[in-house]
Amino acid sequence: MFRFIIRRLLQLVPTLFGLSVLLFVWLRRLPGGPETALLGERATPERVAQIRAMLGLDQPIHVQYARFMRQLLKLDFGNSIQTGRPVTQEFLERFPATIELTVVAMVIAVGVGIPLGFLAARRHGRWLDVGTVAASLIGICIPVFFLAYLLKYVFALQFHLLPTQGRLSAGLQRTDITGFYVLDGIMTREWDVVADSLMHLMLPGLALSSIPLAIIVRMTRASVLEVLGEDYVRTAEAKGLTEPVVRRRHILRNALLPVVTTVGLLTGGLLSGAVLTESVFALNGVGSFVKDAIFYKDYPGLMGFILIFAITYVLVNLAVDISYSFIDPRVRVR
Repeated sequence: MFRFIIRRLLQLVPTLFGLSVLLFVWLRRLPGGPETALLGERATPERVAQIRAMLGLDQPIHVQYARFMRQLLKLDFGNSIQTGRPVTQEFLERFPATIELTVVAMVIAVGVGIPLGFLAARRHGRWLDVGTVAASLIGICIPVFFLAYLLKYVFALQFHLLPTQGRLSAGLQRTDITGFYVLDGIMTREWDVVADSLMHLMLPGLALSSIPLAIIVRMTRASVLEVLGEDYVRTAEAKGLTEPVVRRRHILRNALLPVVTTVGLLTGGLLSGAVLTESVFALNGVGSFVKDAIFYKDYPGLMGFILIFAITYVLVNLAVDISYSFIDPRVRVR
């Protein structure tokens, strides 16, 4: 197990190197540049040249890349062009909001999707199965930003049940320890902060969970239907094992492997930044920063955030691979 983890972590090195080269070339091929975004209508040839020299953009591209790699080895992604602050500091301040949103979205998606997909498979061809398949198709087709505005209109503006934006109500004091509002509230026993933070996460979490929920339902349903036709399930039923035992030990456990893979990929994708959801609900997460970084041609910000996203994605999938051996004893990580 330990050798497998080390090998997967070493595979991260060429992946990040290739990604850094592609990003570096792609970002500098974009029309305009940070100097244009910063100066706007005040851009003159002299001021543009001054900004490019200050940012080091007047040097050859291989010199710029070598400087960036030297900084990267020291875990220094430079300063953001749009805020002037270190990219690492910006990420550490914004990532907790994205993690909280992702956790809520995936708890909803997994907590509803797996049981619903299992029930649909067990009642194959009946109204519950047909309705579940139709609802999952609708969930995949509806754009996230449209669903976000719809939920916001119904639950916040019409019925006034949930807040419309932000992570915490104005005027509510909290003790900042880790940057995670819910976790900090639990650690300091500020239960009003915990409740308020969860209320602020409900609408964006529901909106963000729509597509993962639909995918998990369909994946679970297909996987369970495949397992139901296996010989070992029929043998277990013929031996007189009770339905809960057959369901837990023989059906769910074998059907969960592809579902866990899907959950890992979806989680890594959501952690990479839910740009639209964070924008609609004014959450100060990594998604909103990346959106502004693209507008301002913030090369250091984009490079740093995307590379950190890549590391996060690989680590999430590593955790998924390790979990295989616990879900199915036939699977051994070598």
